Amino acid sequence: MANSLSAKKRIRQNEKRRLRNKSYKSMMKTYTKKFLMALESGNIEEAEKKFNEAVKIIYKVHSKGVIHKNQAARRVSRLAKKLQALKNSAA
Repeated sequence: MANSLSAKKRIRQNEKRRLRNKSYKSMMKTYTKKFLMALESGNIEEAEKKFNEAVKIIYKVHSKGVIHKNQAARRVSRLAKKLQALKNSAA
């Protein structure tokens, strides 16, 4: 257990940040799943709409420092690849 005041404060700060980060990550995963569900339905317009929402959230989470910029780019790239595959299969 921490003894100094600064160590106790650091523990409080870390817990607050952990919960905030957890919330952001959960939100990011939720929007990603919504996109994947729209993708499975085969509706391209709906999938594009959900893709844009997911990308916006992913980059927002990156801007908050929860995930690294390369992880954000990788996630967006993978989603874009799946959307493009759907468009190619429909055409």
